[in-house]
Amino acid sequence: MKNGKPVVLIVEDSPMIRMGAIDLVISAGYEALEARDADEAIRILELRTDIDIVFTDVQMPGTMDGIKLSHYIRDRWPPVKLIVASGAAILEESMLPAGSRFFSKPYDELTITEAMAYLVSSDNRQGNAI
Repeated sequence: MKNGKPVVLIVEDSPMIRMGAIDLVISAGYEALEARDADEAIRILELRTDIDIVFTDVQMPGTMDGIKLSHYIRDRWPPVKLIVASGAAILEESMLPAGSRFFSKPYDELTITEAMAYLVSSDNRQGNAI
């Protein structure tokens, strides 16, 4: 969390969808970062310690898709929350790391903002309990 605002990294190869997701994140009151693929997302995660949520597409060019990216993030940065979306693949959440949320595209923007709010607040509740 940066300056009291949750930070969301959006990983999406489609520029139009990525811009829409950025607008959604900003309108929800969060800081938005963007990456075109998993490799760029990993570089950003290596440089920033304040990322709360990664919101990733499943199908992307590059060395890994969104499913592999989500498992990589869970292994390397366990506190980061994960939201995975896909317009082509219908996934069971059991294919994703524990605590991940999956949404089919086109997703309802309110549903995504509610999921982000829940993930951030569950992190705060856990932080207060420790």
